Amino acid sequence: MCHCCSVDQGGAAPVFSVTAQVDGDQVRVQVTGEVDMATADTMFQTALREPAEQLTLDLRAVTFFDSAAIHAVVRLAQRFPNALTVLPSPQVRRVLDISGLGDQDWLVPT
Repeated sequence: MCHCCSVDQGGAAPVFSVTAQVDGDQVRVQVTGEVDMATADTMFQTALREPAEQLTLDLRAVTFFDSAAIHAVVRLAQRFPNALTVLPSPQVRRVLDISGLGDQDWLVPT
């Protein structure tokens, strides 16, 4: 099953999209574009839409990541203790490093 959401920018290419794919007890959420206070909750809610024991959050195509996005990822880490994997883009990695979260077990080294 796959769910998709994007923010329409009036004909321009979307600056945010999120899809979720379910495979058994695993959910893979792929996020593209900017994750900020306008989109972070959509990312969070998409990750929780289907029941799952393991969550992979693929942020490799994320170009902007702010404090609301950090908060959403931390909340997901609390919901999925020892069952969250985050695949960061260089921008996401930098923000998480600066915020002191760069050494979390859920963050895949780049």
